[in-house]
Amino acid sequence: MKNTKKQFLPHKICVVCNRPFAWRKKWEKVWDDVKYCSDKCRMAKNKTSA
Repeated sequence: MKNTKKQFLPHKICVVCNRPFAWRKKWEKVWDDVKYCSDKCRMAKNKTSA
């Protein structure tokens, strides 16, 4: 992923807000497990299902 332009990075859709988000360096080793675009969405995951 080194020296890759942002437009060519992998993207996913957040399961809470349904917005697209791009790959980040800090998610390099756990990209397959990432579901949420931010901590705010991660904390709100239970509130949306109620």
